[in-house]
Amino acid sequence: MAFLFLALAIVAEVVATSALKASEGFTRLWPSVTVVIGYGLAFYLLALVLRTMPVGIAYAFWAGLGIVLVTLVGILVYGEKPDLPALLGLGMIVGGVVVIQVFSSVASH
Repeated sequence: MAFLFLALAIVAEVVATSALKASEGFTRLWPSVTVVIGYGLAFYLLALVLRTMPVGIAYAFWAGLGIVLVTLVGILVYGEKPDLPALLGLGMIVGGVVVIQVFSSVASH
């Protein structure tokens, strides 16, 4: 269940972060409400994950996958265009998460 909760936490964080841009400095009501609810749900789910998963591993997944997904939202929704170094960096982040999941015995505890 930890990985399911972590996946849901990451999605909630990505939605909240995306809504943060849309809130235009908390001047738009519904995007602002989405930010508060999204981050609240994300941190609640992360707290559940930390009952069984080491904080460093959970945060590596949270941060790494969150960065990649927010970048994808930026590309698809906001028309942002990352350059080659940004894409290479994102690839390294994904690679790091894969290495942790595949090769680390800590990730399964």
